[in-house]
Amino acid sequence: MIDRRCFLMTALARAMTAPLAAEAQSSGRPRVGFLALVPGEDTSLMKALLERLHELGYTDGKTMTFEYRSADGRPERLTQLAMDLVRAKPDVLIAGFGTLTAQALKASTRTIPIVFTNLGDPVGAGLVASLARPGGNVTGLTDQARDLQGKRLQLLQDVISGKLSIAVLMNPDTPFTALAVRDVRAAAEAAHIRIDVLEARTADEVSLKMLAAPKTGASGLLVLEDPLTFSARRQIADLAAKLRLPSLYGYKDFAEAGGLMSYGTDRQQIYRRAAEYVDKILKGAKPADLAVEQPSKFELVINLKTAKALGLTIPPSLLARADQVIE
Repeated sequence: MIDRRCFLMTALARAMTAPLAAEAQSSGRPRVGFLALVPGEDTSLMKALLERLHELGYTDGKTMTFEYRSADGRPERLTQLAMDLVRAKPDVLIAGFGTLTAQALKASTRTIPIVFTNLGDPVGAGLVASLARPGGNVTGLTDQARDLQGKRLQLLQDVISGKLSIAVLMNPDTPFTALAVRDVRAAAEAAHIRIDVLEARTADEVSLKMLAAPKTGASGLLVLEDPLTFSARRQIADLAAKLRLPSLYGYKDFAEAGGLMSYGTDRQQIYRRAAEYVDKILKGAKPADLAVEQPSKFELVINLKTAKALGLTIPPSLLARADQVIE
């Protein structure tokens, strides 16, 4: 029954793609495709992208044809969905959150321009030749900075007293984590902090690895963001609270879900900037000539309610630096 349902859904998607592509070509309006891995991206971050596109003069169904495909958290579906989008002959393809979406799109076409939204290591993932000169048909925005992991460890140091041993939760199947973990290790060595890396590839493994963290003597938790940990953010925040582990995350969505602190980019702004890249390409710019944009500002969000539940006192100097305090 499941295979038949998937077959029917795929057939329906293909049937819908052909007339939409023909309509877009006959009307002369640009066609934009979006590939997502995280469930519900069309109701969250993609809204910021569409709002910016609208400001730039692109309205779905009027001056633009926009098509959305989501793997709903199942990476194995990305290849087929990417191929479906490519067959519709879009003018630009957008890769949603995560490296795997951009890799799936690049593997499906070497000619259609691709804009990725927020990747940790586009060079290491083989998507661009360099940040300054991407080359090929792919460009976009990265949400990482060279010293970011060191700053995150410092933030944990500011709220945890005594001997520091930090557990680092990561998905080893996410391409950027190799770079991030290397940076974490270097920062931890310089600060004389012991690191225990917890590798998890599924939501069940996330719980199992986190439950083992206190046994290693961990006094804090650093979560490396990717589609898996982002999708499990409430699960991670709840378990960290039960284990009484002060935790720091990459996106404010984690702090809003009950995590202690987050320090990272404003992803709404990143998606708005991605829309501007799409606009430039539709007006004739080539991805090879558009440098990958790096973040210039990072947000510190502190969940004071979680801090109180953990019995932590956040230093006033840290509260003064926060861009948002959740009470």
